[in-house]
Amino acid sequence: MHNVKRVRYSAEALAAQRQREKARLKEFQSLTGEVLARKQRKDHSREAFDLTTRLLQINPEFYTIWNYRRLVLLNGIFVESTPTQINDVLSDDLSLTTTLLKQHPKVYCIWTHRQWCLAQVPDGPTASDRNGWRQAYWNKELFVAEKMLEADPRNFHAWTYRRYVLAQMPVKRPETADLAFTKRKIESNISNFSAWHQRSKTLTSLWDAGKLDKARSLEEEFDLVRNAMYTDPNDQSVWIYHRWLVGPGEFVIGDDKGLLEREVSSIQELLDIQPDSKWCMESIVFYKKLLLRRHGDSLGDDERGKLNSECEELLGSLQSVDPDRHQRYVDLSRNHHIV
Repeated sequence: MHNVKRVRYSAEALAAQRQREKARLKEFQSLTGEVLARKQRKDHSREAFDLTTRLLQINPEFYTIWNYRRLVLLNGIFVESTPTQINDVLSDDLSLTTTLLKQHPKVYCIWTHRQWCLAQVPDGPTASDRNGWRQAYWNKELFVAEKMLEADPRNFHAWTYRRYVLAQMPVKRPETADLAFTKRKIESNISNFSAWHQRSKTLTSLWDAGKLDKARSLEEEFDLVRNAMYTDPNDQSVWIYHRWLVGPGEFVIGDDKGLLEREVSSIQELLDIQPDSKWCMESIVFYKKLLLRRHGDSLGDDERGKLNSECEELLGSLQSVDPDRHQRYVDLSRNHHIV
């Protein structure tokens, strides 16, 4: 790497480093052998539990050891514990996984164990204890997930976990709060596909439940995505979200001829400014083809011919602008449709 001072190690230093690595490997192999032997003889003792902690701190991707750890908890430690003690053990395990996630934020096993811990939260002595414990856990988990997303806004593990937490919280947060959260993430980085995706799921839920005025919120979404297009017309996430808004999947926006024409016109204005924008061209072709499919019967022959001709011209330009996908555009031109 440039501007990085190279350090020269002596032969003695390199030999010492190799010896340390050999010693660590030997320790790991010995520890692994002992833990697996205990697993085989169904040792569910506290000592076995502590050994799994040591091993997982060395290798948190060792899924078999996570499974064994859960068996030790269920068949050993929990059996001998009161609800309050179980609560304390689960809290400690969540702290362990928090520490591991800081170094290994995308290891499935850690996230899986965290979710398992939440499912084991016991009933307390009273209803208020039970509800209080659970709500405290979920509030903390939401905080952890959102802190992880601050460190890496594209960590899909954290996004998935956050969705799980929101769905399971005893006291639900308003879904509109999720719109505010995803908007902050998008405004911070419009390339955050996970935030756009989460926003689509939240909007769908709100629309289906009748909790949000669909027509009004759609216009707000078009404004949001249009600003993002002008910010970076080459960002794929933005165009995928725009296509989701327009349809033609489960939504019927594609049936709105005026809206389609408005969006085509808006994208054409951007293309006039960014004449080599692949995504502008692809989107205009897609939406003009959609106009022909959905509203062709209401168009005159001249208008249909003009739309087809404009699509063919753009597909020809795309073959030059995006040569890596040259054949795709040739096929689309031959087949007269966009897939």
